[in-house]
Amino acid sequence: MSQRTILHVDLDAFFVSVEQASNPALKGKPVVVGGKPGSRGVVATASYEARAFGLHSAMPILTAVRLCPQAIFIEGNYQHYAEVSKKFMAILADFSPFLEPMGLDEAYMDVTGFESLHGSIRQMALKIKQRVKDELGIVASIGIASCKVVAKVASDESKPDGLIEVPPGGEAAFLSPLAIRKLPGVGEKTEQVLTRLGIRTIGQLARTPPNALKSRFGTFGEMLHRNANGIDNSQVTPPEEAKSISRETTFNEDTHDNVFLSATLRYQAEKVGADLRKSGKQAKCVSIKVRYADFTTITRQRTLLQATDMDQIIFQTGNELLQKTVEDNRLAIRLIGIGVSSLSEPGMQLSLINSSEHRLEKLNRAVDRIRSKYGFAAIQTGRTIDLK
Repeated sequence: MSQRTILHVDLDAFFVSVEQASNPALKGKPVVVGGKPGSRGVVATASYEARAFGLHSAMPILTAVRLCPQAIFIEGNYQHYAEVSKKFMAILADFSPFLEPMGLDEAYMDVTGFESLHGSIRQMALKIKQRVKDELGIVASIGIASCKVVAKVASDESKPDGLIEVPPGGEAAFLSPLAIRKLPGVGEKTEQVLTRLGIRTIGQLARTPPNALKSRFGTFGEMLHRNANGIDNSQVTPPEEAKSISRETTFNEDTHDNVFLSATLRYQAEKVGADLRKSGKQAKCVSIKVRYADFTTITRQRTLLQATDMDQIIFQTGNELLQKTVEDNRLAIRLIGIGVSSLSEPGMQLSLINSSEHRLEKLNRAVDRIRSKYGFAAIQTGRTIDLK
């Protein structure tokens, strides 16, 4: 296999950085995106100033408030983050068509052979960083290596606002002194097992006999050994088309309020329907998710006779499933969600004879246009007014 060159580009503290770009007064301060004090959410992103107090992603907001009460807590705006992410990916696509997004704020790029366009791959990476800073007002960290796993570690090590290039042949030496938890794929449980075996650095992992790792972890152990030695033949692949669309909400307080639950489900169904229409898709399966106060979680789904993108049908189907679920279990509810799957391109046009469906289709499109121009909350259906 010929020598490849892979970039891993990662936006630093993405959600917080977007908020700071919108409100420069937040720069240099401990900022947390994820929820307000008193909420039961978790930290989605913490600024580096907040991380100095021990805050990190997935930490309960209540814990974050206790560790850093002076932090500025923001609920966040996912739609805005998604818009910024789209612009970020468009910048990367200007440099290479071989792009594999990994969530909203990071991506792999195969830039093999592109150095002739920019002088060197390093110069190319610097241009990417500059464009992200100029156009989005946020900073990116980049790792350059011969494979994905080393490029990922390099970008992590370069944070914040850094650039590390690992020369071909230097992969193992670069990885060797680093703690094993910095190797992608090594989670908390794997780290604990490796530590009990006396393996604390990636170099020690690389020198461990592959058979010993295979006997302990199976084929995953073989992959760990290869990656620890800087060997990763996985390709940069474009994302697959979405197979489902969903929305869910965790409530600040567990609830039995059926009117509130239905209003929330209606709002979620409108979001899902808008996403379907925006992507030019219809769905034939509607599902709901319900999590109770004791954390028991159930899902229910129903297949429709005909694929749809109508809010009203999505909600009606989901609400029927919800009401049956509520009847079967009297516990208070902590979370609900609604989703659609079995996506397809729109089929035959709605029959003109079915004038009610035709009117609903026109109504949804009109609402979409208003919300696109003035924001999703600019117009509400009668049922969602109950959420106020």
